[in-house]
Amino acid sequence: MVVVSRAAVGVSTTDSKRPRRRLASRAVLVAAVLSLLAGMAPGLPVASAAPRVVGIQPISPQVDLVSVYSPSMHRVIGNHVLHPGGKPAGLPSFYMLPGAGGAEDGISWYNNGGVRAYFARKRVNVVLPIGGKFSMWTDWNSADPALGVNKWETYVNRELPAAIDAAYRTNGVKALAGVSMTAGPALDIVTHAPSRWRAVASYSGCPSTSDPLGLLANTAVVSRGGGNVANMWGPPGSPQWRHHDPIVNAGKLRGTAIYLSAGSGVAGPVDGSLLRNGGGLVGGNVIERVALRCTTNMSNRLNSLRIPHRFVHRNDGVHTWGLFSADLHNSWPMIARSIGA
Repeated sequence: MVVVSRAAVGVSTTDSKRPRRRLASRAVLVAAVLSLLAGMAPGLPVASAAPRVVGIQPISPQVDLVSVYSPSMHRVIGNHVLHPGGKPAGLPSFYMLPGAGGAEDGISWYNNGGVRAYFARKRVNVVLPIGGKFSMWTDWNSADPALGVNKWETYVNRELPAAIDAAYRTNGVKALAGVSMTAGPALDIVTHAPSRWRAVASYSGCPSTSDPLGLLANTAVVSRGGGNVANMWGPPGSPQWRHHDPIVNAGKLRGTAIYLSAGSGVAGPVDGSLLRNGGGLVGGNVIERVALRCTTNMSNRLNSLRIPHRFVHRNDGVHTWGLFSADLHNSWPMIARSIGA
């Protein structure tokens, strides 16, 4: 926190009689302080090239709202961090990416997925970024009139972990998970930096970008947010779309613990209360069937490369938080073993 006294930045009525050099030095001080204070405000640019935590707001003894400056996007991003009481040092971290609304719409693991209770007694830092709605959580080639500047792969692969590791004194060991919109991107992110991640989980999404189904799924998400998908990786079908396809690049996941899951598109016990969990039968059944098809293709590709993984195909599930939470719980033992949690 920066505390500025009025005496440090004020200009007295006698300043006009002092040397110009002193006036200039005070002007420089005022500009520097105001620039720093502006950088501390979420959503405003910070005059620094290094990612860092610029604010931590404790919400409870085990939950913080952490503001992290992203140099690539020139703004401050909010992140919920779940941690054991007392914030012990030397723990691993589990990064959980948001769904299509980027958690900016209040629909998230934090609000709907039961993660606060589930991780309350676990020895791990859980990092829940807020942002990136309809962006596919990737680095875009160009700023978009509707969706702005998106460099989310850079943020989660480099910037956010550097800031979290320093602030929470972690051991640097990490796992990554994506749900719905970010399920495929989580796999894509790990293929581009496999040495950074011990495990990756893909819950109810489409791990494909360059086949017809993947092209359609990615374009539909971006268009839903009013974005122009050509600003992401160029025109659909261009080489960058293959560069970001986890199925094409599946070989790079060898040595990483992998969990894949999807429901059947038929409502059932795993969904719990459809009204409570969201999704339900209004579109959720179709979305989950697409997710199952994409995820099955990903599993088949890994099998063809003889890369060990776990694929859970449920007999029920229609893209609800009941389904997502069940798969989180199911995947956690594998992820915990991989990161030593």
